[in-house]
Amino acid sequence: MTLDEQYELLEKTIRAYNPAADFAGIRAAYEYAEKAHDGQKRKSGEPYIIHPLAVAQIVAQELKLDSESIQAALLHDVIEDTPATHGEVSKLFSPTVADLVEGVSKLTRIQYATKEDEQMENLRKMLIAMSKDIRVILIKISDRLHNMRTMEYQSPPKQKQKSTETMEIYAPIAHRLGMQRMKWELEDLSLKYIEPEAYHEIITKTEARRPEYEKFMNRMQLQMSERLDALGVQHLIYGRMKHPYSIYRKMLAQNRNLDEIFDLFAFRVIVENVGDCYNVLGVVHDLYKPILGRFKDYIGTPKPNGYQSVHTTVMGPDGIPFEIQIRTREMHEIAEYGVAAHWKYKQNGQGSGTEGRYEWVRRLLENQEGADAEEYIHSLKVDMFGDSVFVFTPNGDVQNLPAGATPIDFAYAIHSAVGNRMVGAKVNNRIVTLDHQLQNGDVVEIMTSKNAKGPSRDWMKIARSNEARSKIRQWFKKEKKEENIANGRSSFEAELKHVGISMKDVTDPEILPTLLKKVGYLALDEMYAAIGYGGFTAQKAVSRMQGELVRIAKVHQAERLAAEAAEHHKEEAPPPPGRKGKSEQGIVVEGLDNCLVKFSKCCTPVPGDEIIGFITRGYGVSVHRADCPNASADKRSAPDQAGRWIKVSWGGTTNDSYPTVLEVVCKDRHNLLMDISTALSQTNSFVLGINLRSTEDEFAIFRIEVRMKDTRQLTMLTNKLYQISGVLKVTRPAG
Repeated sequence: MTLDEQYELLEKTIRAYNPAADFAGIRAAYEYAEKAHDGQKRKSGEPYIIHPLAVAQIVAQELKLDSESIQAALLHDVIEDTPATHGEVSKLFSPTVADLVEGVSKLTRIQYATKEDEQMENLRKMLIAMSKDIRVILIKISDRLHNMRTMEYQSPPKQKQKSTETMEIYAPIAHRLGMQRMKWELEDLSLKYIEPEAYHEIITKTEARRPEYEKFMNRMQLQMSERLDALGVQHLIYGRMKHPYSIYRKMLAQNRNLDEIFDLFAFRVIVENVGDCYNVLGVVHDLYKPILGRFKDYIGTPKPNGYQSVHTTVMGPDGIPFEIQIRTREMHEIAEYGVAAHWKYKQNGQGSGTEGRYEWVRRLLENQEGADAEEYIHSLKVDMFGDSVFVFTPNGDVQNLPAGATPIDFAYAIHSAVGNRMVGAKVNNRIVTLDHQLQNGDVVEIMTSKNAKGPSRDWMKIARSNEARSKIRQWFKKEKKEENIANGRSSFEAELKHVGISMKDVTDPEILPTLLKKVGYLALDEMYAAIGYGGFTAQKAVSRMQGELVRIAKVHQAERLAAEAAEHHKEEAPPPPGRKGKSEQGIVVEGLDNCLVKFSKCCTPVPGDEIIGFITRGYGVSVHRADCPNASADKRSAPDQAGRWIKVSWGGTTNDSYPTVLEVVCKDRHNLLMDISTALSQTNSFVLGINLRSTEDEFAIFRIEVRMKDTRQLTMLTNKLYQISGVLKVTRPAG
């Protein structure tokens, strides 16, 4: 299908559900995106614009969203991947479209200390945008769905990384938003790359037995339909196989192979009203034997995402169990499409949407105050994606809490003041301990007192929800600042002592700013307070500082050695002919023994290269190639450096090998990396790392870090690389 045909299909899809859409604006967005992405290619080799078009098609076909959403889907990568800016998109289209595009874009221009920090900030940014406009996440999930559909073009590590992220973050968000169809597809596609053998076994075996399965489902469907017709209940009924990931979870949970799993089928009965839902339930339980403990009424108690349905599992006449879901048409629409099913914009293009229904998004953001990256992502999974327990207030109001929740979680879910004044709790009119785990249907009453001392620090360990932990942290942060600082300092000093670091090293005025930057605080008291109220841990603080302190200690040692070397250089007469200093790391420094030596990273010399030394202020003598721009004649003769350049030479025969870098420019093609790997293997090269980047004009630039014994071995490798088809230039970077 050509690009024009794909765009025409998009317009046709939109016209079917929204004839009044802004087709001129959508066309303009498509043309702008096509121009902005001109020359960019996907991993499949197709023009990049294929991807935004496909995402827009998903947004239209699966979610039936408004014109602004379609425009944003077409433009969703322009701010991230092209020179386009938020201001430009806002001016050409609308501020709303620009905000949607910005919300979907990752924070690619910022460097983070860890992968968790980057993932946390991208998630936080997405949730902030989502709390303002729920369409951000709808477009993002559509973007991820198309990326998963085309994941076969990515490398195996990338496939696994993206699939794991999809399974842990995006599929649960789709579930939380009630978008079951997209959630199932995301899960199945992720399983395909996370557990490929299990996925292919399930697909192969279910396809082989499909005729047998379909015969069974048709028979059950006919039995139920005939009975409902006889009672005059208007209905639509259909059966389906459970999707691969659902089957995989059953195999894991029951520790069985596919042949031993029987509960593979589900039927949906869609009726006109709620009364009919319960009538159908009675008919089903009369026809088949219900399995105890497998009945769930989500009509009386809806899921947090708005999902409503009655679920029951029954035993069929052949001894085969199957699930039946009974719901009205409106419930079915919400079950399939979730938030998109009742999104205001798609009806009339007006209004501010239904964000009020998604207050939980804002709560997720508020509850992360003071949390670090690891805790943020963990608590996000618990609060947003974990199983739920439904409990009641004495007035009959439902509270939805994470599974395993305690009265502490319940109290803080009602209000911060209720939690802070809590002195006890009753469950089903019986007094319970504060660590009592609440069960579905419990009636919980919180006992409070104006004279309560406030939460205990132990509550942080008992609370299951991040909302409760966050509110407890906030109380300690506000009410117990001095105590937090004292407790935090005590914990920090104890941890320092445990790893053998002196407090004096940390408080050194020259070092302290660097250490504080490592932990992300402006002052030590600020860090102590965070440790004291539970927003940070002493172990993490010391662990992040430890590497920097070790590095600084080495610098001080090197400075002392370098100062001694410089002093010798000034005071000692030139050595008599034939006298050489002692070899250190294969290098002889003229006139000096036991001098600290390091090889400069800017030019990575190896034996056979002409070299020169430079006395540094921090690391003894730094050895450069003589042709390195950082050791040029101008720099050597500069007044402030002239006395610091020193003669060095290779210390005769050595069995050492030395790290160096080659840059290989090639015409990009299939199997290029394999050919380069073969050349490295044939020359016995010890590879430290390979970095590859592709250019828009279809060139590939490899940066290869290797260990070499000398220039002879390096020349052999260079010649071998030049023999590879497509290799244009092999150089050793310097400067």
